[in-house]
Amino acid sequence: MQEMNNAVRAVALPPGASIAPLYPGSHLADAYAVDLPTAQARQMDMESLARILLGSQPGWARKLMVVRDAIVARFGIRTARQMEARPGKRIGIFRIFAVSDDEIIVGEDDSHLDFRLSVLRHRDAGPHGRITMSSVVHCHNAVGRAYILVIRPFHKLIVQRSLARAVKGGFA
Repeated sequence: MQEMNNAVRAVALPPGASIAPLYPGSHLADAYAVDLPTAQARQMDMESLARILLGSQPGWARKLMVVRDAIVARFGIRTARQMEARPGKRIGIFRIFAVSDDEIIVGEDDSHLDFRLSVLRHRDAGPHGRITMSSVVHCHNAVGRAYILVIRPFHKLIVQRSLARAVKGGFA
């Protein structure tokens, strides 16, 4: 019997993710994984899993987004409210680019950078499966590169904490 690992861990960028062709030349590319806590989580549709993961952000991350918005609006970068109001199917601030049985790709394109997040499920890993969240960012200009430099440490913490909170809640 496979043992479940509840710890969020940094992992290699998954070559099977749909965003793998975007890894080369990126300004940020990382991946974190966690075992799914229940058999029910292994069977959930990917949009529901992504909504839980992206909705599991800690309160301090939401407060940071308010600070971010106050700063970036001065540089012509979209605020969270502006991104949420954009047309198309969305999960919070992120546009849904693609959904399959075991992966969802969300992200956003802006004047300073393009961002993609893959939530990839590995049904046969661990006792109930595993989720890998991979992020890729391509900057368009100096504003994008400066933005990534500032947010990189927060990005990593937010992804790790969001995964941990979702596991702790049982993906419910």
